[in-house]
Amino acid sequence: MEQGNFKVKEVSKGKITRWQQYAALVVGKTELLSFLKYEIITFFLMNLPGALGLYLRSKFYPLILGEVGSKVVFGRGVTLRHPHKIRIGENVIIDDNCVLDAKGQSNSGISLGDGVFVGRNSIIYCKDGDIEIQPQVNIGANCQIYSKCLVKIGKGTMIAAYNCILSGGRYDYNSEVPLAEQSSYTNGPTLIGEGCWLGTKAVVLDGLSIGDRTVVGAGAVVTKDLPAGVVAMGVPAKVREQVCS
Repeated sequence: MEQGNFKVKEVSKGKITRWQQYAALVVGKTELLSFLKYEIITFFLMNLPGALGLYLRSKFYPLILGEVGSKVVFGRGVTLRHPHKIRIGENVIIDDNCVLDAKGQSNSGISLGDGVFVGRNSIIYCKDGDIEIQPQVNIGANCQIYSKCLVKIGKGTMIAAYNCILSGGRYDYNSEVPLAEQSSYTNGPTLIGEGCWLGTKAVVLDGLSIGDRTVVGAGAVVTKDLPAGVVAMGVPAKVREQVCS
């Protein structure tokens, strides 16, 4: 497999069994014991409803995750991929039907700091990249955070519903190679500062930085770096005013 090109079609190649192909894609390990532990825990507990489901997931999910702090809540239908590369702090809430996918060959994976909230149906996923979400970050419902390099979101930042934050996902549309056959690339890390507020349906493109305490308006598309302490709106996002200190 080419370094940094972690696609389903690549995992399906080679002379390994079907269950090992599945394990490489989902579990991130092809040892039988790791595979069976993941399958048993997720099969019986992923969709178990009610208080019993919440309690049992809090007790058994740490057995397959990298690190888990105390008082972590896992909602119903949460999908975990490459869970040994997912680290979760204390008092974290991961709502129903979220996806945490730390997939990759050489990456560190996903880190959620203390007090992070991840809203329902949100997807946080890597393709050989890393995602660091610092303490007290609030991620609304139906968001997507993708990393081929690094996404870092600073402490106390609020991300409203339906946001899309990217580090990677670029393709050469001038190439004769069909886009579906290309390996995407990235211009570098995407960095969002502390105490920011991203309004509903905002988009932050690859390789950008947003300074501390900056507000991005609803529906804005961030195509260039934004300084600290400003309000930016529009498509593309432009600075409209300073935030009162």
